[in-house]
Amino acid sequence: MYTATFIAKPGALDSALVESLRTAWGGSAARWLAPGEAAEFSLEMRPDNLWSVWADVQALGVDLAVQERAGRRKRLLIADMDSTMIQQECIDELADEAGVGARVADITARAMNGELDFEAALRARVGLLAGLPEAAIDSVLEARITYMPGGRALLATMKAHGAHSVLVSGGFTAFASRVAAVLGFDEARANVLEVSDGALTGRVAEPILGRAAKVATLEEVAARLGIGASEVLAVGDGANDLGMLGLAGMGVALHAKPVVAAECEIRVNHGDLTALLYLQGYAKDEFAG
Repeated sequence: MYTATFIAKPGALDSALVESLRTAWGGSAARWLAPGEAAEFSLEMRPDNLWSVWADVQALGVDLAVQERAGRRKRLLIADMDSTMIQQECIDELADEAGVGARVADITARAMNGELDFEAALRARVGLLAGLPEAAIDSVLEARITYMPGGRALLATMKAHGAHSVLVSGGFTAFASRVAAVLGFDEARANVLEVSDGALTGRVAEPILGRAAKVATLEEVAARLGIGASEVLAVGDGANDLGMLGLAGMGVALHAKPVVAAECEIRVNHGDLTALLYLQGYAKDEFAG
């Protein structure tokens, strides 16, 4: 058995759309997870025309995913930070403070789209931050960082049902530790910016946490919890997330770069982080926090 899930911005999901596809695909009665926002129904087979329908409903501002019904509720959340749990790229914000914003943002965009080696690109970007006062980190955290909508509900709800959570970022511990604490992650892993005499040195501590390290984190934490990759939900947006997205039982490309979305079965382009709860079958009245 499979489940088709429809997610849109509040008030944007038309019941007629859900019913027409339920009829066309021979699905069971629709269950509304949130009126006007999220609905699901069961069906016996994966539709042959799924991706053409997906493209059609995307144009209507609706996300659609079809996945196996069994085992949708996950016991481990592995989440990227930049442009996933927060709405910015931390290094780009630091670069603005250092007066090299445009140069760094260009490298970031190319690295996240898989055009550049992540580790080399990170070293190059951090090198441009040499001399930036360490105090700029707190300034960016306070003035520039905003959280992706739905993050607190995602963490609180999954934790209320026994899940463990890890924030794993190719960014920096100075940001990841704060974001993890605010949102309620159990653990946070990221890169370390070197600081000397109150300023950034332009170097990042080795080894760099990149694509391989994110996969290793998923495998390590899952083994520690005694669960398989099938019980893991991973979410991210960049090319360095593809390894963990492909390994997890539910890998979600959230507002992702085209090269990332193209390799993921589950893509969320219109919903926020609560979409990850709807994909697991949680109704809005079950949300915690």
